[in-house]
Amino acid sequence: MNPKQLKKLKKRVKRAHKIIQQPAYIKQLTQYRDLFDPFPEVKFLINNILESDRLLKNGLLPQPLPQLLLPNDIQDQVFEYVNQHYPKGDPQGDELWNKYSTALPKLDKALRNFRDYLEDTYGMWSYVNAPFAKALSEYLNGKPVLEVMAGNGYISKGLRNNNSTQKIYTTDSQAWVKENETGKHPVTPIEKLDAIEAIKKYGDQVDYVIMSWAPDKQETDWEVLQLLRADYPNVKFLVIGEKNGATDSKVFWKNANLSQDEELQKVNRQLHSFDLIDEQIYLVK
Repeated sequence: MNPKQLKKLKKRVKRAHKIIQQPAYIKQLTQYRDLFDPFPEVKFLINNILESDRLLKNGLLPQPLPQLLLPNDIQDQVFEYVNQHYPKGDPQGDELWNKYSTALPKLDKALRNFRDYLEDTYGMWSYVNAPFAKALSEYLNGKPVLEVMAGNGYISKGLRNNNSTQKIYTTDSQAWVKENETGKHPVTPIEKLDAIEAIKKYGDQVDYVIMSWAPDKQETDWEVLQLLRADYPNVKFLVIGEKNGATDSKVFWKNANLSQDEELQKVNRQLHSFDLIDEQIYLVK
């Protein structure tokens, strides 16, 4: 076997290994799905996560998610199920009840940690689902766009999926890549530029700048807003994040003039936040 053939074979083996080795988080949820098979509401939540992971693993945008919270009466449901299948005092019934009781808080934590899994595994902070990308594309109506702080580029990818002829400049400083392996696997071509550099380079060529999930420990977002106000007043600035919450700096939210007209509200309804983070899309001036 020549060196080139050997190299190809090693690549195939490596890919196969990755497919076989499920992440611990997904393996855990798969086990919980089997355990909670008698409870449709719980199984529904887990299946939604597993499907989102499958789509992302295959390079596709996921679908919207329901709120990933266990039913308020799940303990009552479990108690009733065990009592229906085992008489009172039956050791097998007690063992099953203890198994469910031990698993419930762990499952609750796993559901709440799905966003962390997305960040660590795919470098996805804002949950860019397919209907949201379509709605955003329709809102932009083919106008040229600059995405700053793009991360792995899920928003730009979604826009390109919906309009292959739209001019989209996708940029990120990629400073975080040094600390995070997921940053080495962008889903669309990304130009290495920080937000200020990107706006100075492309600000005269676009109608929109999009920024999502700017870090809350930095004030780059505020610098971006000031630059756009001063030098690019005709460029529309779209921001995706949680107001006064998990994203963006305090000074940014304090000074940003936010609006959501009827058309942008249509886009916003497709974000479908699945946890306690209320991320929204705003037009900022």
